[in-house]
Amino acid sequence: MRDDLGTEVELDGPPGRVISLVPSLTEAVAVSAPGILVGATEWCTHPADLDVPRFGGTKNPDVAGIVAAAPDLVVMNEEENKPEHVAELRAAGIPVWVTDIRTVEGALTSLNRLLDALAAPDRAWLDRAREVWNRIEPPESRRTALVPIWRRPWMAVGSDTYTGDVLRRLGVDNVLADSPERYPRVDLDDVLHDVDLVVLPDEPYRFTPGDGPEAFPGRSCALVSGRHLTWYGPAMVEAPAVLGAALAAPTMSPATVDPSSAVHDG
Repeated sequence: MRDDLGTEVELDGPPGRVISLVPSLTEAVAVSAPGILVGATEWCTHPADLDVPRFGGTKNPDVAGIVAAAPDLVVMNEEENKPEHVAELRAAGIPVWVTDIRTVEGALTSLNRLLDALAAPDRAWLDRAREVWNRIEPPESRRTALVPIWRRPWMAVGSDTYTGDVLRRLGVDNVLADSPERYPRVDLDDVLHDVDLVVLPDEPYRFTPGDGPEAFPGRSCALVSGRHLTWYGPAMVEAPAVLGAALAAPTMSPATVDPSSAVHDG
């Protein structure tokens, strides 16, 4: 079998011991193949009752600990994880499956292939997600948005991302869709004049009503669930409704702000 990057992954049979180093994939595996997860990252918060050993983070996994755990397969992602960690695990004889997900349709296809490799028995959520996303009608009116993911320094969603495709399908076009980078640093003064909405997710940076909107005086700001905006997995079932509601009711940030927290911070 070959993963999303075309790398052959040799498995003796359906893996019975899987470690996931991607929060969204952790949830997908746990829901679809209960009992096979034997490890995850510190950032894997769903399912809420997941009780497995933790092996560091997505960018700094405990490679030695993973090798010692002797999993049948480690699940990773081209964007979330570093290629050197993939290489280290494979060099240690651990099979690794790497996903590469940049669109909603790509997510559905990739997840189906991964669950096939796992011989996962419970994937009704995947059928529901496909149905939900396929019945979305293109909105008649569209908005252009900036989607910050970090501040100090400001960084935002750029080109070729799953997040961008999710918003596009919901009638929101990313102002940085043509950026040469997927997550560029941005000078807000250069882009705000082209947007009519600022989308502020609660991860990876936790934007809140008191931390984020004040930096965009006089702009409509939508505070949204980062899990529904960026996670490909069971969250995809609820994502259109949850995000649609948040995007339909943005709040207007104050017209004036403290200069120390305005668009120039960081």
